[in-house]
Amino acid sequence: MKAKLVYREKFIYADGSIREMVLWQLPEKTPDRPHGLKYRLYYGLPDGNCLVRYDNEKGKGDHRHIHGQETPYHFQDVDILIADFLHDIQIARKGKKDG
Repeated sequence: MKAKLVYREKFIYADGSIREMVLWQLPEKTPDRPHGLKYRLYYGLPDGNCLVRYDNEKGKGDHRHIHGQETPYHFQDVDILIADFLHDIQIARKGKKDG
Protein backbone atom coordinates (compact mmCIF):
# COMPACT_ATOMS: atom_id res chain seq x y z
CA MET A 1 0.00 0.00 0.00
CA LYS A 2 1.29 3.47 -0.89
CA ALA A 3 1.12 6.68 1.09
CA LYS A 4 -2.22 8.45 0.65
CA LEU A 5 -2.29 12.18 -0.04
CA VAL A 6 -4.46 13.78 2.65
CA TYR A 7 -3.80 17.48 2.09
CA ARG A 8 -2.22 19.71 -0.53
CA GLU A 9 -2.39 23.49 -0.69
CA LYS A 10 -0.33 26.05 -2.56
CA PHE A 11 -0.70 29.77 -1.91
CA ILE A 12 1.11 32.60 -3.64
CA TYR A 13 1.36 35.85 -1.70
CA ALA A 14 0.99 39.25 -3.41
CA ASP A 15 4.79 39.68 -3.33
CA GLY A 16 5.24 36.36 -5.15
CA SER A 17 6.37 34.36 -2.10
CA ILE A 18 5.11 30.78 -2.08
CA ARG A 19 3.61 28.69 0.71
CA GLU A 20 3.01 25.01 -0.01
CA MET A 21 1.79 22.37 2.41
CA VAL A 22 1.61 18.67 1.55
CA LEU A 23 0.75 15.82 3.93
CA TRP A 24 0.47 12.09 3.28
CA GLN A 25 -0.88 9.31 5.49
CA LEU A 26 1.57 6.41 5.50
CA PRO A 27 0.39 2.82 5.35
CA GLU A 28 2.16 2.19 8.68
CA LYS A 29 4.06 4.04 11.36
CA THR A 30 7.87 3.92 11.35
CA PRO A 31 10.58 4.83 13.87
CA ASP A 32 11.24 8.02 11.85
CA ARG A 33 7.53 8.80 11.54
CA PRO A 34 5.79 7.39 14.64
CA HIS A 35 2.70 9.53 13.90
CA GLY A 36 2.24 7.79 10.53
CA LEU A 37 2.52 10.98 8.47
CA LYS A 38 4.91 12.22 5.85
CA TYR A 39 4.87 15.97 5.28
CA ARG A 40 6.53 18.84 3.48
CA LEU A 41 5.67 22.42 4.43
CA TYR A 42 7.51 25.07 2.43
CA TYR A 43 7.71 28.85 2.36
CA GLY A 44 10.09 30.65 0.06
CA LEU A 45 10.77 33.54 -2.24
CA PRO A 46 9.87 33.65 -5.94
CA ASP A 47 13.55 33.09 -6.83
CA GLY A 48 13.46 29.69 -5.07
CA ASN A 49 15.19 30.79 -1.87
CA CYS A 50 13.70 28.70 0.97
CA LEU A 51 13.04 30.67 4.15
CA VAL A 52 11.01 28.13 6.16
CA ARG A 53 10.59 24.40 5.60
CA TYR A 54 9.22 21.68 7.86
CA ASP A 55 9.62 18.07 6.79
CA ASN A 56 10.33 14.58 8.02
CA GLU A 57 12.67 13.10 5.48
CA LYS A 58 13.29 9.37 5.87
CA GLY A 59 16.20 8.80 8.20
CA LYS A 60 16.01 12.27 9.74
CA GLY A 61 12.62 12.40 11.42
CA ASP A 62 10.72 15.61 12.16
CA HIS A 63 12.76 18.77 11.68
CA ARG A 64 12.57 22.29 10.30
CA HIS A 65 14.77 24.64 8.33
CA ILE A 66 14.64 28.34 9.16
CA HIS A 67 16.85 30.60 7.01
CA GLY A 68 19.17 27.67 6.27
CA GLN A 69 19.46 26.41 9.85
CA GLU A 70 18.14 22.90 10.49
CA THR A 71 16.75 22.07 13.94
CA PRO A 72 14.76 19.13 15.32
CA TYR A 73 11.00 19.61 15.53
CA HIS A 74 8.82 17.99 18.21
CA PHE A 75 5.70 16.83 16.35
CA GLN A 76 2.57 16.84 18.52
CA ASP A 77 -0.29 16.84 16.02
CA VAL A 78 -1.17 18.26 12.60
CA ASP A 79 -2.94 21.35 13.95
CA ILE A 80 0.09 22.37 16.01
CA LEU A 81 2.43 21.57 13.10
CA ILE A 82 0.50 23.92 10.81
CA ALA A 83 0.22 26.61 13.50
CA ASP A 84 3.98 26.48 14.17
CA PHE A 85 4.73 26.64 10.44
CA LEU A 86 2.42 29.62 9.88
CA HIS A 87 3.92 31.37 12.91
CA ASP A 88 7.44 30.95 11.49
CA ILE A 89 6.23 32.33 8.16
CA GLN A 90 4.84 35.42 9.94
CA ILE A 91 8.22 35.99 11.57
CA ALA A 92 10.03 35.52 8.25
CA ARG A 93 7.67 37.93 6.49
CA LYS A 94 8.11 40.59 9.19
CA GLY A 95 11.84 40.36 8.61
CA LYS A 96 11.44 41.19 4.92
CA LYS A 97 11.85 44.83 3.96
CA ASP A 98 8.68 44.78 1.83
CA GLY A 99 6.88 42.98 4.59
